[in-house]
Amino acid sequence: MSFFIPLGKRKSRKIRRIYMGNFINNAPFALVIVFLIIGFVLLIKGADFFVEGSSSVAKRLHVPSIIIGLTIVAMGTSLPETAVSVSASVTGNNELAVSNVVGSNIFNLMVVIGVCAMIATVNVAKETIKRDIPFSLICAGLLLLLGILGFGDKSGMTLGHFDGVIFIGAFAGYILYMIKIALKASKEGKKVEIEGGSDEDIKLIPVPLSILFIIGGAIAIAIGGDMTVDAASRIASDLGMSQTLIGLTIVSIGTSLPELVTSIVAARKNEVDMALGNAIGSNVFNILMVLGIASAISPISIITENIIDLCVLIVFTICVWIFAGTRKKIGRIEGFSMVVLYFDICSLYHNKINEVTYQCCCF
Repeated sequence: MSFFIPLGKRKSRKIRRIYMGNFINNAPFALVIVFLIIGFVLLIKGADFFVEGSSSVAKRLHVPSIIIGLTIVAMGTSLPETAVSVSASVTGNNELAVSNVVGSNIFNLMVVIGVCAMIATVNVAKETIKRDIPFSLICAGLLLLLGILGFGDKSGMTLGHFDGVIFIGAFAGYILYMIKIALKASKEGKKVEIEGGSDEDIKLIPVPLSILFIIGGAIAIAIGGDMTVDAASRIASDLGMSQTLIGLTIVSIGTSLPELVTSIVAARKNEVDMALGNAIGSNVFNILMVLGIASAISPISIITENIIDLCVLIVFTICVWIFAGTRKKIGRIEGFSMVVLYFDICSLYHNKINEVTYQCCCF
């Protein structure tokens, strides 16, 4: 895979980015909020169209439904985060690139699962406890290690090109492993539950429409990513907030809203058995695929706030692991605790960070 963009395309995208950035920077604040919402809509609907078109093409090529579910559909849920982080890293908004991913992971884990558990008890599969959660912890630890020590590029506090290659390699290995065990289980006659991994979930649409969906979806994702980053940066500047806080809250929540809505609908139908496994899988994709692609394209600087965010993500993941492992399910009490913990801890430690930053600047 080549990460180099032809010169003509790079120039046209740079011109478009500069024009959009200047327009948003000079627009009234209320209009910036509108642009942020439009950016979210383009990201989410663009990803939906891209996945639907790609899945239809794959089905026509007789790709097994399980593989489509584990690759195209699964990666599609992380496309909004990918677009935002890539756009942020290319424009030098490094705080936003990392906090968007970490914030999305924390939101998926604590709020999406927490709200689901408050509506209906979430049963936890044995594989989620023994395999998926530990692996997500390893991914978060790897991000922390590479970010601080910079093993890949011999530069501390930076995710460089080689670090990105390491993440992408780990991601490819993870996908191949998941496909292998899913196909093995299917051959043995076991029930394999994968989101978007059944023939009924994959719609067969005409080829011209599939191509239109793929191209149109990709364009919408690219424009939506640029628009979201520009609008979020302007909001952070106007409100005197750090880009880390904006990425950890507004941007990450916006890109994760579809998962929250889908999970709430499933919970109301008492169909949440895969909720935790899907959230953990999405978190793995966000770290390995999203930050892998973003840092492979353009190095990402890691700041102290990002390290604290990662530590919070690791602590929250361990908490959920304990909740899930004790009774093999997450009930209403645990769900409520997770949602409260999310809002309380995020508020407390970011207020502390802002105080420390202010004192350092004054000193």
